[in-house]
Amino acid sequence: MTLLALKLILAHFMGDFVLQPAHWVEHKLAKKGKSKYLYFHIGVHVLVLLIILQFQHVGAILFIVATHYLIDLGKLYLSNPKNYRWLFVADQALHLLVLVGVLYWISPFSLDITAVFTESSLLLITFLVFVTYVSGIVMRMLLAPYIDEVAKDDESGEGGSLKNAGTYIGMLERLFVFGFILMQQWAAIGLLITAKSVFRFGDLNKGKNRKLTEYVLIGTLLSFGLAILSGMCYLYIKKQL
Repeated sequence: MTLLALKLILAHFMGDFVLQPAHWVEHKLAKKGKSKYLYFHIGVHVLVLLIILQFQHVGAILFIVATHYLIDLGKLYLSNPKNYRWLFVADQALHLLVLVGVLYWISPFSLDITAVFTESSLLLITFLVFVTYVSGIVMRMLLAPYIDEVAKDDESGEGGSLKNAGTYIGMLERLFVFGFILMQQWAAIGLLITAKSVFRFGDLNKGKNRKLTEYVLIGTLLSFGLAILSGMCYLYIKKQL
């Protein structure tokens, strides 16, 4: 079953990403169902599936290709600049759901959902939620007294920053630190801190804005501190289970 699952996923990745040039995607978005590249794309999927599955499970291949065409067609007609990203996620989720259905059809399997509710799994999920979302909110609360003051002093007219960029950067850096601690790779945390310091050198080097420098340093130390503390607590609690 695992080998078949890997073949189906590889075929999907090859057909939907590796062997689909960007100009095909642009042409499909412009012409919808009239785009010749939509049918080229489906043809590529047929060939890739036949090759990777070694011309076996032809019925399953036809089902995958037919549903892939319908899902792609629906996405093209529903797509607009506002919902394109979300439709991409929904499109990929539906394709993978079809692959799971085909896998079950060829090689029936059972899912043990209770494994998610074990102590170890719940402990990991709890700390992942804390490291990503809860820590971010805690930091905003702690830094709230300084946000307005720093924003006023930083009106330099340089274009600002990307929307929610700071939130995502914080989530990713805390996830990296948490993961490094679980792998006992403490040196990697130092490398991550160094890398972030290099990227933030421009902010920290603004001699005219000492408040921004202090704000960045406090935020960085809080973020890394919460992630390190979370990792250590997770390891300690896990040993007690």
